[in-house]
Amino acid sequence: MKGQFEHIEYLYGLAVILPLIFLFINVVKWKKQRVKKIGDEALVKQLIKGYSPKRFFYKFLLPLIAMVIGIVAIANWQTPKGDSQVKRKGVDIMIALDVSKSMLAQDIKPNRLERAKQVVAKLMDKLEDDRVGLILFAGHAYLQMPLTTDHAAAKMYLSAATPDAVPTQGTVISEALNTADNAFEAKDKKFKSVIVITDGEDHEEGALDAAKNLVNSGAMVNTIGMGTAEGSPIIEEGSTEYKKDAQGNIIITRLNQAELQQIAAAGKGLYQLYSNTDDVVNNLVTQVDSIGEKEITDKASLTYQTYFQWLIAAVIVLLLIEIVIAERKMTIA
Repeated sequence: MKGQFEHIEYLYGLAVILPLIFLFINVVKWKKQRVKKIGDEALVKQLIKGYSPKRFFYKFLLPLIAMVIGIVAIANWQTPKGDSQVKRKGVDIMIALDVSKSMLAQDIKPNRLERAKQVVAKLMDKLEDDRVGLILFAGHAYLQMPLTTDHAAAKMYLSAATPDAVPTQGTVISEALNTADNAFEAKDKKFKSVIVITDGEDHEEGALDAAKNLVNSGAMVNTIGMGTAEGSPIIEEGSTEYKKDAQGNIIITRLNQAELQQIAAAGKGLYQLYSNTDDVVNNLVTQVDSIGEKEITDKASLTYQTYFQWLIAAVIVLLLIEIVIAERKMTIA
C-alpha cells in the first residue's frame, strides 16, 4: 500500500525502543539474580508463587507496542485517496510586469521595480479566489507563470523578477499583451483582466491594436504608470554607477504616461499613475470586481486518507489492557 508520513521527523522517536528493550532484559536478569541470592530458587518461587514472569513481560510489551503505534500516529501515516476538485467564483487576471533596466530608476523609492512588485504582491493578497498569471517583459515577453489560484507560488516567481530575467532590453508592451491573450482560455469571452505595470519607456508600435484585440476576446486592459515625468538616472544593478549612453552622458528615464493612458483607453480599462501602493491596489480590486465572476473548477492537490484516530484508539486499548493485567496472580486466602 503506497503512502507517506506527513511528519516523518517524528519517527526518530522510535530510537528509544531498543534502549527500553535493553533495559527490560537487564531488569529480568537482575530479578533472577536476586532470587538466587535469597536462597534455593525452587523454594523462593513457592514463596512468591503469585508472581508471574509472563504477566511482567506483557506489562512491558503492551506499553512498548502502544509507544510504537503512538509515534506512528503522530507521524501521521497517510495513503492517497485521489484528487479533489474545488469550485469557486473568480476572475482570470494576467499581470504583465516590466523588468527592463529603466525600472531600476529611483524616482520612486527604493526603485520602480520594487514598488511594482509590492503592488502585485498586495493585489494577490486581496484576490482570494481569482486565478492569477504572471508575464515578465522587456525586449521580449515571457509567460513566467500560467493562471493559477496558488498565489503563494505566484509570489515566489514574483520575488525572482529582475532585469536579468529578460536579457533583451526594451519595452514590448504589445508582445506582453499578446502573450496575455494567448494565456487565457479561448472559450472564455469575459471575466478576464490584464494589468500592465510599466514605465512605458521605449514603447513600440502595436500595443493599441493588441489592447483592442484583448477587448474583442472579452478582456479588460488596465495600466499602471511607474515613474515621474521629471525622470531619474538609472543605477546599474549591483553598482553605484549611473547608466550612460555611448557618448558618456547619464541616461535619464521618464514615465511615458500618455502612451499608457491610450493603451488603457483602448483596452476599456483603468490607467493609474503610481502614488502609493494601497490606493493603486484598492482601485484595481474595484475595477476587477466590476467585471463579474465566473465559476472556476480547480484541481486541488492529492488528498490522503489518514489513520491517526484508529492508531490512537489502538494505543488507548493497549494501555487499558496493561492496567488490567496485574503483575502478580490474585490468590484467595
